[in-house]
Amino acid sequence: MEIKPIAHINTDFKEKFGIPRQSGLVEALRASIIFEPEYRVPDAVRGLEEFSHIWLLWEFSRAHRENWSPTVRPPRLGGNKRVGVFATRSPFRPNALGLSAVRLEGVGTDGPDGPVLHVSGADLLDGTPIYDIKPYLPYADAIPKASGGFTDQTARRLLTVECPQELLAELPPEKREALLAVLAQDPRPSYQSDPDRVYGMAFAGAEIRFTVEGGTLTVRGIS
Repeated sequence: MEIKPIAHINTDFKEKFGIPRQSGLVEALRASIIFEPEYRVPDAVRGLEEFSHIWLLWEFSRAHRENWSPTVRPPRLGGNKRVGVFATRSPFRPNALGLSAVRLEGVGTDGPDGPVLHVSGADLLDGTPIYDIKPYLPYADAIPKASGGFTDQTARRLLTVECPQELLAELPPEKREALLAVLAQDPRPSYQSDPDRVYGMAFAGAEIRFTVEGGTLTVRGIS
């Protein structure tokens, strides 16, 4: 079977570093899904506005490798322990496909690119190709008693983010909450803990520089 992108997504992430490791972790993130010209058909999304969430099937377009490995090192395990690739959501897999559940904020039908899907909570790089869109069905897709495997055994903690207001003012007001929430997720690789290291992250057209010591992330610059 040959598949081709039906759309691409516009997000605030021009680089992989800093993207939340799962969808829905930062609800303040906003993104738009733009259909390819042949799929810009309003009838194709008729009724979709009745659903609160949708599934996106997409491609890890910047994670292609010539060969694949049966084991990978998940960040949740500190990047040191290997587990089977099919027991993870690693981008380095035989077929570089990702799956994300995002909130559907609205369906825009005006403009030359319409219909456009406005979503929140996406964990995708800007320009990521989308291969399919399906409605999220709570009665079938939500399994409250499901086991989370090794992720149940590793604590997920948020960092305290300190950012001077004069630096935060460099961003548009609608982007500030999302940035602080992204930073609180701790964008660093799990195996890095040097308090003197200054990290750089591209977000919403700006370069964010920060350090992390203990449980506190301090923003050093926004330009």
